[in-house]
Amino acid sequence: MTDLAALADLIRSDTETRGRAISRLGYFCAPFQPPEGPFSDKVIKVYRGAAKPAELTRLAEAHDDYVRVLTECGVTLPETEFHLVDLGGSTRTPVIVQEALPLSSLMRPRMREDSKEETLAMMQAAGEVIASFWTEAQRVKTRVGFHPSIRNFAIRDGRAVFFDTFPPLIHYSREEMGKLLLQFSEKRMMRLVGPMMQKRVTGIQDEWYSPPETLVGLVGSACRLRPEFAEDYLEWGRLFARSHMPRWAEPAIEGLDGPPQLPGYWTGFRKLLGLQGEPNV
Repeated sequence: MTDLAALADLIRSDTETRGRAISRLGYFCAPFQPPEGPFSDKVIKVYRGAAKPAELTRLAEAHDDYVRVLTECGVTLPETEFHLVDLGGSTRTPVIVQEALPLSSLMRPRMREDSKEETLAMMQAAGEVIASFWTEAQRVKTRVGFHPSIRNFAIRDGRAVFFDTFPPLIHYSREEMGKLLLQFSEKRMMRLVGPMMQKRVTGIQDEWYSPPETLVGLVGSACRLRPEFAEDYLEWGRLFARSHMPRWAEPAIEGLDGPPQLPGYWTGFRKLLGLQGEPNV
């Protein structure tokens, strides 16, 4: 059982004690892995945002449900715990404690460095997780989504391991999720400016709830990382859609008639916030 008092002390400690951030993704938080101590084999993710006690309770329940549903739908996860931790403020703070994965296993850096054949094998592994999730999720009796981007996968023994469980894409309506995206953004600017662009912020999530768009998004990321292999990735995506996701093949193939691009408003947000798209470890 996790020692929440020790976890709180670790989070409040200085950078040298708790360890430097191991990702600069930065939209929701900067995960860190302690260099020593009882949490040295864990990645700690702290989500600071103004939320009422009832909202936090709902968030914790949704996260537990989401981890369960992901697992039931064939998604391999590292050991993942969600806690509401007392850090001395007026409300508790959501914290995820997750089994640390070797940095050498993260898919995004490997996609940038490995051979064409190796990158295609990794895409196949990630694609099989996407297909399994959406096939099984059709039986889930609530709104549920999935964000299987390249930066949210690791590859271990040829299998894709997914490690991004926040926000929990289950139970929340589209409008509620849009507000959640602002509520827990690490960037104060996003929390201040975002409400004036709530409609656009809300739209960020739409790909995560669309089976064909999650596949298109995976291929689009690969094309941007390795443009020299774009035609190979597009052909892989079209063949995969037909063989593994026939129910959604037509719209997926339509989205793969050329290298998919990120929506302009999202690239604008990323530049504004200084986000680099690094692995969300």
